[in-house]
Amino acid sequence: MEQSMPESGQKTTQGHITETAPVVTAARRAGLLVTLVLGGLTALAPLSMDLYLPALPEVTGALRAPAARVQLTLTAFLAGMALGQLVVGPMSDKWGRRRPLLTGMTVYVLATVVCAVAPSAELLIGFRLLQGLAGAAGVVIARAVVRDLYDGVEMARFFSTLMLISGAAPIIAPLVGGQILRVTDWRGVFHVLTVVGVLLTLLVQRFLHETLPPERRREGGVGQALRTMRGLLADRVFTGYVLTGGLVYAVLFAYISASPFVVQDLYGASPQTFGLLFGLNSVGLVAVGQINGKLLVGRVSLDKALAWGLGIILLAGLALTLMTTGVFGETGLVPVAAGLFVLMSAMGLAMPNTNAQALMRTPHAAGSASALLGTSSFLIGAVASPLVGIAGERTAVPMAVVQLGCAVLALACFLGLCRPWRSAEPRAGEPA
Repeated sequence: MEQSMPESGQKTTQGHITETAPVVTAARRAGLLVTLVLGGLTALAPLSMDLYLPALPEVTGALRAPAARVQLTLTAFLAGMALGQLVVGPMSDKWGRRRPLLTGMTVYVLATVVCAVAPSAELLIGFRLLQGLAGAAGVVIARAVVRDLYDGVEMARFFSTLMLISGAAPIIAPLVGGQILRVTDWRGVFHVLTVVGVLLTLLVQRFLHETLPPERRREGGVGQALRTMRGLLADRVFTGYVLTGGLVYAVLFAYISASPFVVQDLYGASPQTFGLLFGLNSVGLVAVGQINGKLLVGRVSLDKALAWGLGIILLAGLALTLMTTGVFGETGLVPVAAGLFVLMSAMGLAMPNTNAQALMRTPHAAGSASALLGTSSFLIGAVASPLVGIAGERTAVPMAVVQLGCAVLALACFLGLCRPWRSAEPRAGEPA
């Protein structure tokens, strides 16, 4: 992947004034292998969670720990992903993309090996935290690389392409996880994740070249990184997209944390049935993401597509709340699964457009901006995840209420802070 000096000139895209991407046209068109590697890096977090989901009920028995404590293994991973991105993002702006990425992937592999042999829930929680801290490098740097290579509508389209690739993880992972449990115990899940981590590390080493040349790197230490992030958050519109995206991810994480217990324990489905339903929901997310990238981007404003996604998520959350609280009488698995399918599918409109709109405002600090996006998503998700279990695993009401509440807050942040009906405003860090 060749580098070039920044091109001169500016262009207008989706209401924002953005610089022409600082790479030549040939380099901007990421090859298939690079696209697959970036997709794999963005898929690492959902893969690390979703492959493990069908095993959650088994872990509670094997480690003799209550469900609430075992759910903390998810919370610890999410918290690690949140904090890790906050550190790795600015590091990648200073030292380039490759070094922090390869270091993070190596630590991820070592932490996953320890998770596979953990004798207690407490040790598993601790190394899931380390696994998240290290795995954050793949997620945050993949987004920053996309910002290095693409701009404007092209960036929104590429994020939708990444969703097609990374979306395969939540489709395949629960199915594979269910099959793993047929032949081995929950520890085999972490053995598979170890192999995946090693393969991704080797692919990064071989095919993903540096996309941030030395002349575009930011100098300074921790103080400068904090000042950069403070400058980004001072931009009301950027902060609005960050909070909107974080709350949308909280809806997703509430589903991820609660669905194994809701589907298997409450409705009596097998791990294989749960994997099938989880995969079907992920197909909906990926399909709508491709509709967004192939049909809507360039024809409909990104803010309008995002608003539709948020509205559908809110309506689906409301329907699930009414069903699980018994307003419609006794509700079986099929209508609840249908509501979750609609909710998950609408994520395909919300997630790529939130990322694209936020990063379009921050070409000068893509790593730090990507870190703030990722940190907000995983931190808010880590807070939302344990809330779905506060009433035990024999009710789906907390899951639905958390999803509805986060959807309402996401729409409020989008309308109140981003104000999509207003004219274009200066980007983060730029004077009015």
